[in-house]
Amino acid sequence: MLSIIDNSTVKHLRFPFSFFLMPVFLFALSQAPTINWLNTVVAFVVLHLLIFPASNGYNSYQDRDETSIGGLKHPPKVTKNLFYVTLLFDLAGIGLALLVSIYFSLFVLIFIIMSRAYSYRNVRLKQYPFIGFLTVFVFQGAFVYLMAFTAITNFSVEIFSSNTIICMVVASLFMGSVYPLTQIYQHQADKKDGVISISYKLGYFGTFVFSAVLFSVATIFLFYYFNMNNRLVDWALLLIIMLPVIYHLSVWFNKVRKDTRHANFENTMKMNLLTSACMNVYFLILIVNNHYTWF
Repeated sequence: MLSIIDNSTVKHLRFPFSFFLMPVFLFALSQAPTINWLNTVVAFVVLHLLIFPASNGYNSYQDRDETSIGGLKHPPKVTKNLFYVTLLFDLAGIGLALLVSIYFSLFVLIFIIMSRAYSYRNVRLKQYPFIGFLTVFVFQGAFVYLMAFTAITNFSVEIFSSNTIICMVVASLFMGSVYPLTQIYQHQADKKDGVISISYKLGYFGTFVFSAVLFSVATIFLFYYFNMNNRLVDWALLLIIMLPVIYHLSVWFNKVRKDTRHANFENTMKMNLLTSACMNVYFLILIVNNHYTWF
């Protein structure tokens, strides 16, 4: 079994890339009224160490990129082993999810199906700019929040509350604001592979504007949410912690506006890392603040 996990396969699973998806899980954890810590740990392992890496690997297996992709500047050639490992990870994830609940396991299965539909050559939702964007917008944002919240709090009618629905919308808006920026350096490589990304449709200038608009809308929704729950300090903290992101994005946009060669892999990964780090720190603070009275 271990013999199929070769160096190329491990690289294409892109475990560190799960760090970029972590804010949604931490967001759900920070807003959960009660926490089942055992289920939370299991759900985190299922999503971030099995399902998300499997999704990355399957996407690489279908794309067989020769140029830079998210988390890999020089991707190695994929092998058949990668397909088998992604299948193994998915099955392990579904099985382990059953330890949390049947509902969580079902949600994991739905996520896997949509992830495959996004990448699989005979369906390939990613080739369509708006359908591909909406797939990521919904299933890496709101749906991941729903999955995490279901595992953390145990499945109940609480997941259909107005608070949860607003947070799901915010999660999608945040993911939607980041996603086009991750495509900005891949316009030609994607087009060569038959993929017309939302970023390609928007152009360099439009990508930055679109991302900024979605991020702004997300902060407005959060203002409404925190104001409704008498927690405006949490919203003010978001603005403070995200200042480095706003500044760096403005500087990067100005550079790309003058020379599109700045819309490259290195700058994109720096932007992703900074955004994810700030968001993770923010939600970790909220987790401590909301669940430990000594803070």
